[in-house]
Amino acid sequence: MAGGWLSVSQEKPMPPVHYDATLEQVAPDEADTAAELIATMQRISARTLADEDHALRAVHAKSHALLDATLTVAPDLPPELAQGLFARGGTYRAALRISTSPGDLLDDAISTPRGLAIKLFGVPGEQLSGDPAETTQDFLLVDGPAFLVATPGKFLANVKLLAATTDRAEGLKHAFSTVARGIERLIEAVGGESGTLIALGGHAITHPLGAIYYSQVPFRFGEYVAKLAAVPVDAFAALKDAPVDLDGHYDGLRIAIGQTLAATGGSWNLRVQLCTDLARMPIEDAAVEWDETASPFRTVARLTVAAQPSWSLQNVAAIDDGLAFSPWHGLVAHRPLGGINRVRRAVYAALQADRSARSGCPFIEGVRNATG
Repeated sequence: MAGGWLSVSQEKPMPPVHYDATLEQVAPDEADTAAELIATMQRISARTLADEDHALRAVHAKSHALLDATLTVAPDLPPELAQGLFARGGTYRAALRISTSPGDLLDDAISTPRGLAIKLFGVPGEQLSGDPAETTQDFLLVDGPAFLVATPGKFLANVKLLAATTDRAEGLKHAFSTVARGIERLIEAVGGESGTLIALGGHAITHPLGAIYYSQVPFRFGEYVAKLAAVPVDAFAALKDAPVDLDGHYDGLRIAIGQTLAATGGSWNLRVQLCTDLARMPIEDAAVEWDETASPFRTVARLTVAAQPSWSLQNVAAIDDGLAFSPWHGLVAHRPLGGINRVRRAVYAALQADRSARSGCPFIEGVRNATG
């Protein structure tokens, strides 16, 4: 169907685990951890505001592309995949933001993990916010299959390190990134990978449109539990691991994406990995990569980007400054799960309120759907 794009990874896996609220186990200090995360990230935002005179996100501050897209949900999915947003075929308008992870604006030669933030508009169903006027669904994806750390407490330790190095010694960061990339290449040559090195600047300088992006952490998938991945196909698949020559440009990734999308569009297949074994696919340990031999990723939709300017003042205003992305924007049927996601709820809400106040621009969910 649909030109065969649904034919990848469609072998039926083991029976999926049914969603139940008892799958989550809240740590006793989780609220304190969330409060400390908020305070730490607010310090990052305050520092970058003083430097840039612009209210930036505390993480994934630098965007490389701001895009209009469409998501087409496949019709007639099998029952275990026809859940929530994917219960029936259809097409949704989307706004996309491609970014890198630090909270300050850095030269692209300091190469860090990439993110793909997706906001869908006009999505029917009960929203997590309880507001019937909201009709959006956000998915926040990163180009690595698992989160760097297992728990909110370990995440806080990493964010404190990030805060300590924000806006400091960019030249040293540049030098360290070069060394880290070399070490990471050696590790990968013998079949390994260091998430820590990649996060600290050891990410290969490759084309963001060719990356596979993952939710990394689980979420409710209607009756079940799942993780999500966006896998490049057609023109984007040809860019997988394609090196980018930054040619000394501070915004070299933005230039590379712009050159590609000026000539052609492309797509990612949106794929779902159902949880089939809680021992091998834990809810609360975000650092565990779920076993694809136990449950393969299965295609449920296609995310399509037409040829377009990848960077425009209109989309800077509408998407970069005008939208707030959060895993907690969306349907009850896709409720985020696990400790990392639970602390994100309070952290994202507080930081988005701060950014809105500092920029003087309120975020209104669904406004892009209404105005185009």
